[in-house]
Amino acid sequence: MRVAEAIKDWVVKRGLQPGDRLPGEAELIARFGMSKGTIREAMRLLQAQGLIETKTGPGGGSFVGEVSRDRASALLANYFYFRDVTVADIYQVRIALEPELAASLAGRLSAEQLAELEEIMQDYAGPAADAEEERRQHVASLRFHARLSDFGQNALLGFFIGFMAQILTDLTVYKKLYATPNEDLWRQGRDHQLDLMRALRDGDAEAARRIMKSHMEMAKTRMEAQEAEVMKGFIAE
Repeated sequence: MRVAEAIKDWVVKRGLQPGDRLPGEAELIARFGMSKGTIREAMRLLQAQGLIETKTGPGGGSFVGEVSRDRASALLANYFYFRDVTVADIYQVRIALEPELAASLAGRLSAEQLAELEEIMQDYAGPAADAEEERRQHVASLRFHARLSDFGQNALLGFFIGFMAQILTDLTVYKKLYATPNEDLWRQGRDHQLDLMRALRDGDAEAARRIMKSHMEMAKTRMEAQEAEVMKGFIAE
């Protein structure tokens, strides 16, 4: 809607930040030369997008909102809802992005951030005992990657990597892409992450890039095989 875009442009040009108060309805009508109904429709649209928050009571009114990362991810996920996103599609993006993220973070993580990643790794410190535990461990390992993306300085890179981890988590659960536990695969994956943590701690960017790429390629092969097995079972039924 043209008026909603005009209001957004005005907010940006004024340098308003989340939490700043917006003009009242009468002022918006006068400023944009539109009817009350048109302004209200534009404000409703912006509110639905999360760009405006409305508060009632004393001190109430309309304020600049801030779209959270979770909300942005949910809206973007809706775009892909009816599209055939495959494991191969996801890993094509992950292989391109995640090694660069790892390289950029080598030697730049705080002790607290490293400790948080190590704590996540405790959720899959040993091989899974059954398929359900295998699923939980896989989801936890994706949480490791999502959290690593939070630590990057590039907001776009971090968002897209986190988003990839989230839709892969959803796809894993939806398509039941978890297999009978395989201790060799668990050990390979864990060794990759231990080596990655060492490179991140030591500030070895090239090693971090190489290890993450190898880890992504191994995960792609494993997940594509699982997807094929699930589809084979589905067709057989």
